Amino acid sequence: MTGPFPFSAIVGQDEMKRALMIAAVDPHVGGVLVFGDRGTGKSTTVRALAALLPKIRVVEGCPYGCDPARLAGLCPRCETPAKPAKKAEAASAKPKSRLVPAPVIDLPLGATEDRVVGALDLERALTRGEKAFEPGLLARANRGFLYIDEVNLLEDHLVDLLLDVAASGENLVEREGLSIRHPARFVLIGSGNPEEGELRPQLLDRFGLSVEVTTPRDLETRVEVVRRRDRFERDPAAFHEGWDKEEAKIRRRIERARKALEAVEVPEAAYARASELCMALNTDGLRGELTLIRAARAAAALDGRKQVDDAGLRGVAPMALRHRLRRDPLDESGSGVRVERGLEEVFGA
Repeated sequence: MTGPFPFSAIVGQDEMKRALMIAAVDPHVGGVLVFGDRGTGKSTTVRALAALLPKIRVVEGCPYGCDPARLAGLCPRCETPAKPAKKAEAASAKPKSRLVPAPVIDLPLGATEDRVVGALDLERALTRGEKAFEPGLLARANRGFLYIDEVNLLEDHLVDLLLDVAASGENLVEREGLSIRHPARFVLIGSGNPEEGELRPQLLDRFGLSVEVTTPRDLETRVEVVRRRDRFERDPAAFHEGWDKEEAKIRRRIERARKALEAVEVPEAAYARASELCMALNTDGLRGELTLIRAARAAAALDGRKQVDDAGLRGVAPMALRHRLRRDPLDESGSGVRVERGLEEVFGA
């Protein structure tokens, strides 16, 4: 298997790629929503991200991929035992761990609730007479990415479920005599075509960043997209080999940004600018400011900058705020245009 189309080989769609990299650096940004025309590489780009993500360390044998560095309060299986009296005992009590690829899990539109949240393991119940929990997609996505293609077509009961889990970071299952609570902290990524329906406002608000993708309009870009895709389909192994160095560069860039993230300074002026912009755009709540600051910090880490400045805020403001604007029946301009007007008002031309 050669894997998906290389992330670095994707032509154009720079805002989408930038948003996904920001979410990979700081999961607290809150996920990415990608809306746009059919056939513009939305799913291809998201799946290409999986090959770029640095590996994570998990407790060996844990079905939820618990982090061995912070066990307390996660899953019952990995709860930290009582504090040993001696250092030697403490060292021996440390769980075994291993490196695994960061999970990127697809949530199909037709998935049942049992498939998503988990259910009773019927095989063990029938063969051994034991009540055991079979983890679902939310368990597999813990500490990784949960991807929903055509997210605007997702059934309402699954939307409600996702909202609960996204808010708490935990999945609670109460059924068939089972009561299970396990960690489910993931970056939610959704893609869709706005012509096929709108997203529920409650779920829309849960996405930290929103990007819009369109069909390329210039001849050179369109030809290059078709040329690369044709080469990939004819000889995937050779195509991957030609892009391995670029893929490694982006992977190292994400790793460096993760390590540098906490050291990026956010001056008081940046906090004030973010709030001033959100007030000018009349966004609801304070999630806009929080996302704007987090995204600007992650972008600074990606670019090797030590501090969030006006240019950094301007760079991420459209993707952080365009989906948070109230609808104005008297203003027919798109949300992207309204954000640009707000930026000019606050930051100047």
